Amino acid sequence: MTLQRTGSNWTAIAYGLGLACLAAYHQFKLPPALPAMLAEYGYDRTLAGGFMAVYAVAGLTLSWSLGRFLSRAGIPGPVLGALALTVAGSALTLMWPEQGWLVLGARAIEGVGFAVLAIAGPVLANASAAPRHLPLVVGLTASWIPVGQITAIALAPPAFAAGGWQGLWWAGIAASLGFAVATLRLRTGGHVDPAGTDEGAGLAVHPAIDAARFRRLMLAGAIFMLWAGQYFAYMTWLPQYLVETQGLSPSWAALGTVIPVVVLLITNFATGMVLRAGVPVGPLLCLGLVVQAVVWWLVPVTGGGLSGLVSLLVYGIAAGICPTCLFAMPSVIVGAGRPAAAAFGVLMTGRNIGVLAGPVAVAEAFKLFGGWEVAGPMFGALTTVALGLGVWLAVHLGGAGYGTRR
Repeated sequence: MTLQRTGSNWTAIAYGLGLACLAAYHQFKLPPALPAMLAEYGYDRTLAGGFMAVYAVAGLTLSWSLGRFLSRAGIPGPVLGALALTVAGSALTLMWPEQGWLVLGARAIEGVGFAVLAIAGPVLANASAAPRHLPLVVGLTASWIPVGQITAIALAPPAFAAGGWQGLWWAGIAASLGFAVATLRLRTGGHVDPAGTDEGAGLAVHPAIDAARFRRLMLAGAIFMLWAGQYFAYMTWLPQYLVETQGLSPSWAALGTVIPVVVLLITNFATGMVLRAGVPVGPLLCLGLVVQAVVWWLVPVTGGGLSGLVSLLVYGIAAGICPTCLFAMPSVIVGAGRPAAAAFGVLMTGRNIGVLAGPVAVAEAFKLFGGWEVAGPMFGALTTVALGLGVWLAVHLGGAGYGTRR
């Protein structure tokens, strides 16, 4: 039997979204700091790309089964453990930043914590939403990555002015400790008690995922893999690109990356409202992928200047549509008004493969071709393949959506 909420638990929703945003911050505190770290410690570029990609290793190992584990064990205990890991990994980097392989290991430790938070937060937020609010919460859920990015970008200039990239790591440690205190207080106060599949928890007992639904989830996961590969590679190396090719300082390069991320964030919210109006999720996903593919294939034409700025804006719009639709897929495919934790784990597995491969692949392509020119066609090809899979998925889904127009 599936629990149907009549009202939304906004405390649990805010807490779940906060956990996810914190996870994204820990992952994306690296790109703004990377130019300064490369200049100071001389890391190999492939190793530096691994600092971002290694987060996906834990996700690949854990995501498939983590959803079911959280349903059995509850959320507070694993979340506290995850927060401890983010603090430990951050502390290791602060102590020995000159040791590249140790930094890679420290980021891997953070990545384990990230894997827990990145599933626990969105699952809790979606499970705590009433059916009429679920599409809006899905839009908010898709915003956890850009919110984490924007926070890291906003903190980068004052951190650099105060003494260096280390300020971003100290801020992450402080935020993790703050969420640990909040977790204990919320659990003790009974405001958020998502333990197992207890009806008081707000986590629905998900229906069995039959073979047809599982195939659709796998297809959605494959699309997320390709999309995440190009997005995370782009966002990892964009600050370094702006430093090397546009001559910007690390602080200005960090701020330069905020344009597509802010547009993406706004589009997340707008897409959630469009889904709430009953627009089928499959065609909407394909629209986003078409626009992104066109942006990438036109990079040799748009280049820099005003046309480059416009392409950044258009990219941000499409990049907001795609993840919102993908995060909606577990709810749409599995049904029952909310994503099963196990279904979300399937989706996140695909995403993590893309996160693992994308930044490292771009670093290798840079070394092979000696420049950034290969990035446009490379990303264009990935997004085009994702579009083909998106059309296939849309055909299988038909006109499926939330159907919540009222």
